[in-house]
Amino acid sequence: MIETILETVGRTAVVYIVILAGLRILGKRHVAQLSLIDLVLILLISNAVQNAMVGPDTSLIGGIIAAITLLIMSYFLTWVLYRYRPAEKLFEPNPLLLIHNGKIIQKNLDAEKISGEELERAVREHGISSIKEVKIAVIEADGTVSVVQKTPDEKRIESFKHRRTKSFIKK
Repeated sequence: MIETILETVGRTAVVYIVILAGLRILGKRHVAQLSLIDLVLILLISNAVQNAMVGPDTSLIGGIIAAITLLIMSYFLTWVLYRYRPAEKLFEPNPLLLIHNGKIIQKNLDAEKISGEELERAVREHGISSIKEVKIAVIEADGTVSVVQKTPDEKRIESFKHRRTKSFIKK
């Protein structure tokens, strides 16, 4: 009986780490807002790894042992990330700049596999009508997009620069 419990705990811990690493490799986008594809992926992964966690023990006790192991692993990992900041870099990605002063940073969008339409939607969700009105937009470690709008003063300065550039071109 003890062997079966320890085997279930070991299997579950390994599956937890593998799934965590896999989701980390997929990137921030898959964590924040689940699309239909992301939801299906998570549901199928959970179904696919069920037998890998509990092995031949499909009893209620086996399922409870697997669930408790997952909760303990999650608690332990959260504690480790809180106590040891270098470990956090392994599991928690750094925020990444997507827009700077109204200009899209395409290489960062490509790295996170975010389309221009998705970025525009995130900007609109923050009540901003145009990317040109964005001071900065950042995809955070949890996959959410934070957007800071330009202040009215910044908009006026940009407008003045634009007019000034036009007047130089006409001459």
